[in-house]
Amino acid sequence: MFLTRLLIAAFLVFGFLGCKTLDSSPSPTPTGSGIRLSEADAAAIGRKIWQNECAGTVEGLTSWNAGEDFPSLGIGHFIWYIDGRPGPFQESFPPLLAYMQQKGTAVPGWVASAKGSPWKSRTEFLAAQSTPQMKELRQFLANTVSAQTGFIVQRLEQALPKMQGATNGDAEKTRLHDDFYKMAGSRTGLYALIDYVNFKGEGVKPEEKYKGEGWGLRDVLLEMGSNAGGQASANEFSEAAKRVLQRRIKNAPTDRGESRWSAGWMNRCETYKHGI
Repeated sequence: MFLTRLLIAAFLVFGFLGCKTLDSSPSPTPTGSGIRLSEADAAAIGRKIWQNECAGTVEGLTSWNAGEDFPSLGIGHFIWYIDGRPGPFQESFPPLLAYMQQKGTAVPGWVASAKGSPWKSRTEFLAAQSTPQMKELRQFLANTVSAQTGFIVQRLEQALPKMQGATNGDAEKTRLHDDFYKMAGSRTGLYALIDYVNFKGEGVKPEEKYKGEGWGLRDVLLEMGSNAGGQASANEFSEAAKRVLQRRIKNAPTDRGESRWSAGWMNRCETYKHGI
């Protein structure tokens, strides 16, 4: 999704987390078999995503951006398509619900049983903002930040083999793998990976390209230059992400007007140098 993957200057404000940073405790050890975060770090990342996506507000957990044909819900602005009206981007709200149910998280019955978004237009969605149903949905999303973060982390874990599958050449596949785990070797890097894959996707769908050039996590990792890992990787990832998104704006259809999102996207990428 354009605005939902955009936003998210829209993982920005750091004050509410006090002095804690992602690098305030020992770095994670990526093993290739799964990325594990402590509960405290998962909660911190979840709050940061919520801040980026929704300005940290409960109201921001349910939105429908102008020009889009679907609502965006939760801390990651997960897409929920209307039944029979799929779009070009990967739908993420139903998989989130399935993940929650698998983990034993209670989901409101009407949400679990809905066949697609119950709101058929942005006008209908906006008119329902004060209804008991919408209030229940927002409270459910506000109460399940850790579960939503777990889903985003799972998506990150599943992204690498998909990105490698969409990449030609053994050397490029190896570089993709190596840069991924250089980033995953620090908490600042993990934050950047988790946020960007939520922000702009994996970069494996043909539809998520302009003029044959994509803007997903795969594209950023392949855009990175050589680095020594740690903070050097985070800095280079940030600059590579900026270059990839500037290229997207340049290649976008004129009627999309994507230059209006440039400042927010660049600010978002700058946060990848600093962690939480």
